[in-house]
Amino acid sequence: MSDYATSRLPIVTANDGHAYLPACAVVALLRAIADTHRDLAGEPGCDLHAGAAAIDQEADYLECRAIQHTR
Repeated sequence: MSDYATSRLPIVTANDGHAYLPACAVVALLRAIADTHRDLAGEPGCDLHAGAAAIDQEADYLECRAIQHTR
């Protein structure tokens, strides 16, 4: 079992050969959350770089899973 939260998301490959969750929407959402954390990192008392890095890792892992499903 993977330590990634996104490992629990189901991905299916459709007849058109694309992976669907839709994974691309989830990846975009995770990246947007990471960007928001980076934007807030400049705020006094906030250190969100570690959170952003973790979210990026989740997005990378999910993106790799989607690619594996479309091979």
